[in-house]
Amino acid sequence: MSGIEQAVLGDWHAAAHAAVKALLLFLTAAAVFRVTVRRTLAECAPFDWVAVGAAGAVVGRTATATDASWLTGTAALLALLAAHAVVARARFVPGIRRWVDPPVQVLIHDGRIDYRTLRRCGLTVDDLEAILRQHGYDDAASVRLAVVEARGAVSVLPRSPLDSSQS
Repeated sequence: MSGIEQAVLGDWHAAAHAAVKALLLFLTAAAVFRVTVRRTLAECAPFDWVAVGAAGAVVGRTATATDASWLTGTAALLALLAAHAVVARARFVPGIRRWVDPPVQVLIHDGRIDYRTLRRCGLTVDDLEAILRQHGYDDAASVRLAVVEARGAVSVLPRSPLDSSQS
C-alpha cells in the first residue's frame, strides 16, 4: 500500500477495533447516563458541562486509541460519572453549593440596569435588550427584576402598573 493509501485508508483491523470500542463505549455511556440523575441541557450547571465534555473526550479518545481498551475507557468513564454524581448530591449542602453553583446575578432592579453586573456576566446592553425582547418587554423600565439564574438562564419579572406610575 502506498503512503497516500495508508494515510487515507489506514489499517482496516485498527479501524474495526475502533468502531467496536466506540459502539461499546457509546452503549456503556448511554446506560450509565440512563441510571444517573436526569438533567436537561438547559439546566446544566458548569460541573455538568465538565462531566459531559470529559465523558465525550474519554469515549472519543478510547475509541480511537490503539493503546486503550474498552475496560480502560469504561473505568475512566465510570470514575468521571461517579464524581459528577457526588458533586450533584453534595450541592444540597449549603456550604458546598456556594462553590459549585454560581450565585444569582441581578441585571435589572426596578427598571434600572446594573451595568457592572452586566459586564461581570459577559453581557452587553444589546444582549440584555435581546433577552428582554424574547421575554416580551420593550425596555428595562417595564421590568421589576431580571436575574441570571445559577444555570445561566435569564428570568424576567414585570413591574406592576403601580410601580410604573410611581417612577
